[in-house]
Amino acid sequence: MKKFTMTLSSQSNLTMTIKTAKEIEIMKEGGEILSAILRELIAITRPGITTLDLENRARELVVSYKVKPSFLDFDGYPAVLCTSINEEIVHGLPSERIIQEGDLVKIDMGVVHKGFHTDSAYTVLMPGGINSDLNKKLVSVTKEALKIGITKARVGSTLGDLGSAIQTFVEAQGFNVVRDLVGHGIGRELHEDPQVPNYGKPGLGPVLREGMVIAIEPMVVIGSPKIIEGEDGFAYITKDLSHSAHFEHTVAITNDGPLTITL
Repeated sequence: MKKFTMTLSSQSNLTMTIKTAKEIEIMKEGGEILSAILRELIAITRPGITTLDLENRARELVVSYKVKPSFLDFDGYPAVLCTSINEEIVHGLPSERIIQEGDLVKIDMGVVHKGFHTDSAYTVLMPGGINSDLNKKLVSVTKEALKIGITKARVGSTLGDLGSAIQTFVEAQGFNVVRDLVGHGIGRELHEDPQVPNYGKPGLGPVLREGMVIAIEPMVVIGSPKIIEGEDGFAYITKDLSHSAHFEHTVAITNDGPLTITL
């Protein structure tokens, strides 16, 4: 599996960076820019355009906002955006693929502002389609799972607390969380320790400390959580080709509670 995708591995011997208040403020500035870019991309996402159209607009926007794209050339990834559709979970490569009615379009992007990365993702459901009601529920549950995960991003909580809260909620709604792909620490590097799984057991795992910044990103599927590599060499897709949704925010751990940087 490519390094570009955060895959679950050992959580021993971690090197977790602690950000200062000034560094978190810089990341918040970057997060606001990233959020503005994503809002513009979501606004133009519609049936009939290609995911490459979204990529081209994203390239214009990073220039306009004077930030650098985090993903471009990261371990060979050749695009600014990740655009994943339906059974593609994450890291789909923009292409001439035309967005169709009923598609679940996942838009994932990171930017570098003053030396610090931020990372965020949204799932946009196109109108129509034969599975509209189920897809609507999938999107709603995944979005809510992210909110629940963020509430657990507090000083003294463990990553097991966070992952368990996400997993418990998602499974109660009849869906599954992907286990082989995870969130991550973030800062001067796009991927830092610790890894942030969307499942776990309360009280287990690394303890969250003031100044840590993590990317929380539930990846939720209708069917089996098993994954395989996609044909483009970067995407991961559901093995049973069931639909998936993905939401992500960059969150700072502070003594005043979780601070969502990418709102």
